[in-house]
Amino acid sequence: MKGRHDGVTRRLSVTLLCNAMMVSSLSAQAASLVAVLPGSARAAGMGGAGAAIVGDAGAIFANPAALATVHHLAVEASYEAHPSGTSFSTGALAVRLGRFDWGVGAAAFGKSYTSADLLGVSSLVLRSGMVALGVTGKYARETVAGARVDAWAGDAGLAIAIFDLAALGVSVQNIGGDFGQAAGGLHLPRRTRAGFTLNYVDPQGTVRLLTTLEGQWPATGGGSAFVVLGLEGGVVARGVGVLGRIGYVGHSTATSASPFTGGASVELAGGRLHLDYAYRADAALGARHRMGLRWMP
Repeated sequence: MKGRHDGVTRRLSVTLLCNAMMVSSLSAQAASLVAVLPGSARAAGMGGAGAAIVGDAGAIFANPAALATVHHLAVEASYEAHPSGTSFSTGALAVRLGRFDWGVGAAAFGKSYTSADLLGVSSLVLRSGMVALGVTGKYARETVAGARVDAWAGDAGLAIAIFDLAALGVSVQNIGGDFGQAAGGLHLPRRTRAGFTLNYVDPQGTVRLLTTLEGQWPATGGGSAFVVLGLEGGVVARGVGVLGRIGYVGHSTATSASPFTGGASVELAGGRLHLDYAYRADAALGARHRMGLRWMP
């Protein structure tokens, strides 16, 4: 009887330990969603790839150096409502200043802006020919176990843009980002990203076709490396057109979200105004619909 009782005790202890580890993991994920979700509707439609998507203000959330190809000014905003009652919204602005580009952005995730998890970023990029180097400073405020905690972190990025035809981008995200002892040692999720984007036709022409391939390497404990694939194509004539997008996301950890994403854009005002949409199914959270706007005068 004693041996049987010891076996039951051991199994119960292992079960409790596994449950504790699972809850801890889910808490860490939930506390970092504002820093993990794609920063723009365009990126969301292509699986969240963004390290080598250059020229959009929303690129500030994936790779600061991707702002280097902003011509004068770029403004972007997006909004995503979840069936649970929470929402995710972003905003970003980028300006060219000679050989430099400067950008700011903000994101919020929650049921209301007074209690939402918040992320603020500011980036500076130096361009030299086709090569650009960028750094980002960021501040995050989140709720962990009922307590409001905050952290400071930084990103570093490299982008090589070959005219408008191709781009290579590499970034390291969330260097630092310690929420402190009150959050149980939680950090913003460190991640290294490397991507390559290729335009198969002139992106200023009538027919558009672009693919992006990105690898992501989460830090230890954040899952294994995975690949993100994205495709964008459509027709634009006289500054008005429609583009479609699809994406595939490899999973490094268990998730209820579909590995496939989709999206579309309507281009207006001579290609300066873009109305974006992205979709991703999620068995646990419900369908995610992201609406976005990009303006590049």
